[in-house]
Amino acid sequence: MIRKEKARVDVYGERFRAREHLLSPRLALVAGWINENREAVMEHTAMEIAAQLNTSDATVVRAIQALGFAGLRDLKQTLEHWFGPAISSGDKISSTVNVLTSDVNSSIDFVLEGHQHTCDVLSEPANRYAMAQAVALLSEARQVAIFGIGASGILAEYTARMFNRMGLPATPLNRTGIGLAEQIIALQRGDVLVMMAQKSAHREGQTTLREAKRLGIPTILLTNALDSRFSKEASVVIHVPRGGEKGKIPLHGTVLLCLEMLIVSVASTSPQRSIKSIKRINELHRGLKPGKKST
Repeated sequence: MIRKEKARVDVYGERFRAREHLLSPRLALVAGWINENREAVMEHTAMEIAAQLNTSDATVVRAIQALGFAGLRDLKQTLEHWFGPAISSGDKISSTVNVLTSDVNSSIDFVLEGHQHTCDVLSEPANRYAMAQAVALLSEARQVAIFGIGASGILAEYTARMFNRMGLPATPLNRTGIGLAEQIIALQRGDVLVMMAQKSAHREGQTTLREAKRLGIPTILLTNALDSRFSKEASVVIHVPRGGEKGKIPLHGTVLLCLEMLIVSVASTSPQRSIKSIKRINELHRGLKPGKKST
């Protein structure tokens, strides 16, 4: 979520720094996790926070109360005030279309400028180096898992399909709830994870990253949030601007641009595998045409 800029008093941060030395190790662990994962806390129950830290929900509540809050609800209200009002998807669309004022040329320029900026950033030396690192990992992968939820889930599906066409086994991780768990369970050592994620440390991304870390699976992150928790834990970070600054709607085509760079680069590093796979797909397709007799 993009937050409106405003003068903010960090009540939680001040209390945490002032009282951290008074907390027991277990309570300090909980308080520290909350301090580093504030957006996640807004969407979690005490039991869900406890599950993140292998502790009890009672311990989570005691840690919150030790910092002077009545409970989790009081803490969330304080954090909400610190964050400021969130800009919703509806706000972003309204902000964008109001600025463009039904001008087709302005709309075209908005999209073109967003993509041009992304092209400039992706072509910078740091991103070229990150891309090369990512391709090296993908070329040696047993399987590629592509994580993305919401609109990014469609990109994950497309990318998995293209990698499969090139002879590199791939699977999307694009569901939520039990559906995502059923996808994650297929991960194995030797896989590589490609993740599309921004600032919000949502539980789907955190759960996927934890499992990848447990299995020793390297993570390639495509993001515009270079200071996010996901960025800190990823093996390779590729900076992908999305054109959503100042409350405007983000562009998903910029992420697709980066994904297709990865797809083509991986195909070019193993041309024989790619050509063999495409030829076999075409052979299978010919066998599926109407009127084809089986022998």
